[in-house]
Amino acid sequence: MPDETTITFYRDGEHFIEVDPTGRYGRYNDLLGSGAVKKVYMAFDQKEGIEVAWNQVRLGRFSEDPSLINRIHSEVQLLRSLKNKYIITCYSAWKDEERNTINFITEVCTSGNLREYRKKHRHVSIKALKKWSKQVLEGLEYLHTHEPCIIHRDLNCSNIFVNGNTGQVKIGDLGFAAIVGKSHLAHSIIGTMEYMAPELYEEDYTEMVDIYSFAMCLLEVVTMEIPYSECDSVAKIYKYVTTGKKPQALNKVADPEVKAFIEKCIAQPRARPSASELLKDTFFSELGDEETDVTRA
Repeated sequence: MPDETTITFYRDGEHFIEVDPTGRYGRYNDLLGSGAVKKVYMAFDQKEGIEVAWNQVRLGRFSEDPSLINRIHSEVQLLRSLKNKYIITCYSAWKDEERNTINFITEVCTSGNLREYRKKHRHVSIKALKKWSKQVLEGLEYLHTHEPCIIHRDLNCSNIFVNGNTGQVKIGDLGFAAIVGKSHLAHSIIGTMEYMAPELYEEDYTEMVDIYSFAMCLLEVVTMEIPYSECDSVAKIYKYVTTGKKPQALNKVADPEVKAFIEKCIAQPRARPSASELLKDTFFSELGDEETDVTRA
């Protein structure tokens, strides 16, 4: 097996660590991000002449967890089937038998995830935050009205990605997504605890859990504070969420319109508006018909 630090000189001195089976994509050693399951590297698409992201999962680490491997396969297949400008695009996927890895090539967002981007840019207008929010809702509307219906289930600011030069945001990391079809019902308890809707713990929920998570994302970008950061344990977060206790960060939202919009999105599931309904909300009226892809007011 090639050593991780080995440089492969490929085509006229281009420094790639490895290339895909077709020779189209070359991976660099520059790490863009790393999670519990996969690592994401900078790569290059030689056919189109663009930078891309090379997502890699080392299967040896999960040999005793076939369900996780199946979930990774499902994410790749799901990603490849989705076509929406607010969802990360997947270009190619394959299993490397020699290295025992699953690899998939996705578009790369130049500015990382929304959490990092917001920390870097502390002074952002409400109008810009609305533009980001509208794009996330556009992506959720696509998933929720897809045939079959798709629930993301793990929407948070670390898996919403940003192209900072255009202000465009895209939803990624669909590894926990549930394809629910006509019933619109899912049952597994899954997600990131601070963003999980209370009904999710009851193991009987719909795509409305994504609307709740979206509200927690908006709360985070407005206050620059992760929801329920006042809790010192997951048990306390669980208690707060399931008993309807709202995160303290909500009290820090100075703009009454923003606060009311967030509260609308975390209402009881039956009272929670859909993504399609929220996109028609007066909250976005100041944006008019202008493009939401550019943050410059």
